[in-house]
Amino acid sequence: MNREQLKTILPHREPMLLVDESELDGEFVHSKYHVRGDEFFLQGHFPGYPVVPGVILCEIMAQSSVLLVGEGELATNTAFYAGLEGIKFRKSVFPGDTVCVEARVAQQRGPAYVIEATASVDGAVCCSGTLKIMLVPNDSLKK
Repeated sequence: MNREQLKTILPHREPMLLVDESELDGEFVHSKYHVRGDEFFLQGHFPGYPVVPGVILCEIMAQSSVLLVGEGELATNTAFYAGLEGIKFRKSVFPGDTVCVEARVAQQRGPAYVIEATASVDGAVCCSGTLKIMLVPNDSLKK
């Protein structure tokens, strides 16, 4: 799926949409996000040394994992973080890098998903860990 196709199932929009392409391959999802350099999170992190914040790497992994939940579930639910475990940052990510994510569902119970994800740049792992996601029915969301 390309960015426009992903918008049909992801609620995120620019500037917070952090997936350019994604595909399912058996039990795994493979996604990519190219860091252009003009993103909002690089403007002050850090002046003269722009590096993608760790929390943004986690968000890239979470958004990249959305196809694992399934389009049907996401038609009536929104996925929210329920937790992060064992997150490790191993390599910095900079403008011009393409972040490649590989993820799979390790466990599912009802609306709760445990996802193992790894983000890499040029084959070198930059972030990995376990994401916990909870599906919340859209009709229960209040502004």
